[in-house]
Amino acid sequence: MDWIFGMQRAVDYIEDNLTGTIDYEKAAAQCFSSSYHFQRVFSILCGFTLGEYIRSRRLSLAGAELAAGGARVIDVALKYGYESPDSFAKAFQRFHGILPSEARRNGSRLRSYSRLVLKVSMEGGKPVDYKIEKKPETVLTGFRAHFIGAPYGRDRERQEEELFVTTRGKQWFLRGAAGSNTDAYCVISDITEEGYDFCYCHLLDSWDRENLFNREVTGVDFVEGLGLESIVIPETTYVVFETGDPDDPICGYFELLSRRISILTEWMPEMGFRLKNAPELTVYHWLPRSERNVQIWMPVERA
Repeated sequence: MDWIFGMQRAVDYIEDNLTGTIDYEKAAAQCFSSSYHFQRVFSILCGFTLGEYIRSRRLSLAGAELAAGGARVIDVALKYGYESPDSFAKAFQRFHGILPSEARRNGSRLRSYSRLVLKVSMEGGKPVDYKIEKKPETVLTGFRAHFIGAPYGRDRERQEEELFVTTRGKQWFLRGAAGSNTDAYCVISDITEEGYDFCYCHLLDSWDRENLFNREVTGVDFVEGLGLESIVIPETTYVVFETGDPDDPICGYFELLSRRISILTEWMPEMGFRLKNAPELTVYHWLPRSERNVQIWMPVERA
């Protein structure tokens, strides 16, 4: 429960400083955590990034202040951290759908974004199968896209679906190049408060991987034509969770994702682990059909 209570203290600090400078290190200190780890856990627990929350709260309060009347747009913009009326107006319109000057009109529609309150709920009572695996450095081959938002946030499903639908040719090519290595890897890396890299990959044999990018061997420039690259996964210890029912691995995958909060706030501290700053993996194992599953690989280190 310490993570929940610590996170709430961090949120309280942020709320107290919405009209001033928010120091991420001081916010993280409320959880006895590093800034990186705090932001990573925040996005997993809440489904949106810390930057999104701060921005939405400030614009929500700014809208209410302008609607109340008496305040100048430039004063409100400066109060909530915007250096110019233009940048404030653009952000305000994206959030509320109207310009700041229109917010002072009687009957204007504004959007409210409520203060975050983390509550303790009953968890546990369900078995969770897992394994701890130290994975050596691995070189995958694939392509990447930059997603906005949090890795487990509301925007991921839409962006992931769009990527899979529009890159069928690349996926088929990589499956063919991988031969007997039928597992598909999705890699999440380079996480910031604004977004992260999402990579679709396969594991190629060393000869195939080395010569895939040799135009003298293939006759094709796959880097320029398909945007493929080698993606290095450093040696890391992972905790691996795996779906059970081979007839419905996707449903099991979403069930695992729904339990990520209890895994992060309860299971990891109890087992003496914490998230590590390393790529996260989702592995799709489709063949043979009787053994189909989806695995979630979460990088960990001793707390």
